[in-house]
Amino acid sequence: MLQLIGGLLMLVIGAEVSVRAAVRLAASLRVRPLIIGLTVVALGSSAPQMAVSLQAAFSSSPDIAVGSVVGSNIFNVLVTLGLSALIIPLRVPRQVVRLDIPLMIGASLLVFGLSYNGELSALDGGILLLSLLAYLMILTHQSRGHLQKSPDTQHRTPWLRSLTRMVLGLLLLVFGARLLVQAAVIVAQDLGLSERVIGLTVIAGSTSVPALTTSLIAAIRGQRDIAVGNVIGSNLLNLLGVLGFTALIAPQPLSVSPNALSFDLPVMLAVAALCLPVFYSGYRVTRTEGVLLLALYFAYGLHIISFTTGMPLADSLEKLMIRFVLPLLAAFLVFGTVRAWRRQH
Repeated sequence: MLQLIGGLLMLVIGAEVSVRAAVRLAASLRVRPLIIGLTVVALGSSAPQMAVSLQAAFSSSPDIAVGSVVGSNIFNVLVTLGLSALIIPLRVPRQVVRLDIPLMIGASLLVFGLSYNGELSALDGGILLLSLLAYLMILTHQSRGHLQKSPDTQHRTPWLRSLTRMVLGLLLLVFGARLLVQAAVIVAQDLGLSERVIGLTVIAGSTSVPALTTSLIAAIRGQRDIAVGNVIGSNLLNLLGVLGFTALIAPQPLSVSPNALSFDLPVMLAVAALCLPVFYSGYRVTRTEGVLLLALYFAYGLHIISFTTGMPLADSLEKLMIRFVLPLLAAFLVFGTVRAWRRQH
């Protein structure tokens, strides 16, 4: 209990410090907060995921290494964005819709394609890392127009001070998440859950807490660019950086279970694709859409648990999702997208 409380306190304090420092750093460098959210803040949010995946790979637990990344990406979109939108409707920059969301969908497709043979090899890891490098080069090119061209001495001290504070805040996020992950794994193992379920739910949720806390604090403070950029950047880093580096240095290829190929990875891809029409409809995420995202995660989690435990509810829930929920969701998204397109044209 003390470990859980300590981890939560470190997460809240770390998120508060890192968000404030990120805003000041963006102002000092004349860079949009979105760029900071997509890179530095997202990197700190993904650090616990990197540690967990590496530890799982070297402990011969590939289901946790892969499943935690897949589950974390699903959690980030459906829960982190959903809760943030409930606090304040999120304004979505046009760059996110035109560039970052398509890249996140492309990264999801790339991981799905590389793992279709049932494993992620060192070569696959190298391909993912090269893709991450290309993405970072694109962001660097875009941010050049916002960097001050001739920084003088009086701007250097605030820049260094803000960066130092942000690093300290991100370290608190990492250590706080580590405490939460350790406590969550112990509880899950006591309940007899499988490695796949632990990775998809317990560990994925725990390692996503830094991103969740950071986005919630950013939303509360009105820094909506950071709230959105943190989620998208964290997902891209998870897919290209965490899975890429883990597959590259793992002692053996990361095996991908048939259940992950037939259900988990397609769900992750569908969730990534869901962002495009949701974000495009008015370039914002409303409270109604936030509730929709949370409801989808509730249905997903319920399906995972009921299917794993062999509960009869699993078949009924799957039929309900396929016959009613998904068609209604598709109709809602098509209507919102068409209405947004008419307004803009």
